[in-house]
Amino acid sequence: MVYFAKWKIVLVLAVCVLGLVFAAPNFLGQQQAEALPTWLPHKQISLGLDLQGGSHLLLEVEVDAVVRERLESMVDSVRSELRKARIRYRGLGAEGHGVAVTITEPGRRDEAHQLLRSLDPESTLEDGEGGRLALTLTESALRDRKSAAVAQSIEIVRRRIDETGVREPTIQRQGEDRILVQLPGVDDPERVKRLLGKTAKMTFHLVDNKTTVSEALAGRVPPGSKVLPSADEVGADGRPRMVLIRKRVMVSGENLTQAQQGADGRTGEPVVVFRFDSVGAKRFGDVTAKNVGRPFAIVLDGKVISAPVIREAILGGSGQISGNFSFQSAQDLALLLRAGALPAPLTILEERTVGPGLGADSIAAGKVASIIGMVLVVIFMVAAYGLFGVMADVALLVNMVLIVAALSVLQATLTLPGIAGIVLTIGMAVDANVLVFERIREEVRAGRTPISAIDTGYSRAMTTIIDANVTTLIAAVLLYAFGSGPVRGFAVTLAIGIVSSMFTAIMLTRLLVVAWLRRTRPQTLPV
Repeated sequence: MVYFAKWKIVLVLAVCVLGLVFAAPNFLGQQQAEALPTWLPHKQISLGLDLQGGSHLLLEVEVDAVVRERLESMVDSVRSELRKARIRYRGLGAEGHGVAVTITEPGRRDEAHQLLRSLDPESTLEDGEGGRLALTLTESALRDRKSAAVAQSIEIVRRRIDETGVREPTIQRQGEDRILVQLPGVDDPERVKRLLGKTAKMTFHLVDNKTTVSEALAGRVPPGSKVLPSADEVGADGRPRMVLIRKRVMVSGENLTQAQQGADGRTGEPVVVFRFDSVGAKRFGDVTAKNVGRPFAIVLDGKVISAPVIREAILGGSGQISGNFSFQSAQDLALLLRAGALPAPLTILEERTVGPGLGADSIAAGKVASIIGMVLVVIFMVAAYGLFGVMADVALLVNMVLIVAALSVLQATLTLPGIAGIVLTIGMAVDANVLVFERIREEVRAGRTPISAIDTGYSRAMTTIIDANVTTLIAAVLLYAFGSGPVRGFAVTLAIGIVSSMFTAIMLTRLLVVAWLRRTRPQTLPV
């Protein structure tokens, strides 16, 4: 254990130097760190929500809306297939987790049975009394659809947050239908809430100009049409103006490939410029070519945001949405359309905003705790083990540098519990040295020479050191695997601290001891 190969010496020194280089940007300001040459490390530790302030949101995905939408699609499919086959029916509608319909032609019930069975492989078909057929989604199909809706919602939320430029957001699933969103450093949480609260489901419909809106509101809504409120325009009574549109979706927002904020060429007002993919461009061109002179409604989340009249066929697959937009609202709408529509609405269950002042207080308290802990450990090691304690303290300082460097390289988010993990690591970092030094003391008392005592002390203490640290490392891994949020922050810093403390105790401290031993050749050990 006293012999040190040259490659080991080079390795230890290289790790220490690299640790210092990667940790250095944290001692500079953010602008100074970003101004460093690209070939130099410039990443700083990413601070969590509780340290730099920001927004904490707990969202719930309304998965039942996905099921309702699926059932409405099944109703349309059943209606379409029965009409194609010219099978008479009545009472078609959604019931529970399925669709039910009554076949009024007893002789064609078997034909209808076969037709409905082939519609959806994820459903079961049951026969009822009086020609009643029920097409019900299976439990596995419901579970898969709900899970897929939450997974897709997380991805859409991530896209929307990334578009706003928030650095290091935390977006993760919590439970079956909830999403945890933490946005460090956000100075406008209301805008983020507005962006996340919109489903952003955009569709294009033709306006029904055969019936007046007043007739429709009086209860005479034509089949295949519906009344929707305008997003911006209000009537004489101060209520939103109502628009009668056809239910059929002529073009879907799913075919959008690009959306960005722009300005109207004639008025200079803010607009949203969009472009369709090849499928959407063809549909858009066909619809505008066949309906020149008719209003074309653009519907977003159940509200008509614009209903311009088609002046001419639009064959290029691009267009613009105009309305009472401000620069910010046009930019936000373009952002929503680029990110895509949520499969289901999101509800904010919990909201917390942490001010940067509170985060600064937490950082200051963490610094004070770390400094006090390190000073006490340094004093104790010097008082208890003399020169060997000084070597252990040097290794402790290097250990802190390596922890900072690792957090910077991995871009792991440092939270207040993470600072607690660092403070705990300060005390644990010298445990290995204490075990070795106590073993060396025992060997000296037994009459061994300095070289023999050091060699035996390290070799016999190694098993205990590895056992203790690996056990704690397993606990840290389990905390990270089964914990969330602050618990994970604590687990990350604890795990990094254990690995770095083992390196500094087993390699760096031993290198210092061996170098001193070879240079001085002492007759007695100052331990």
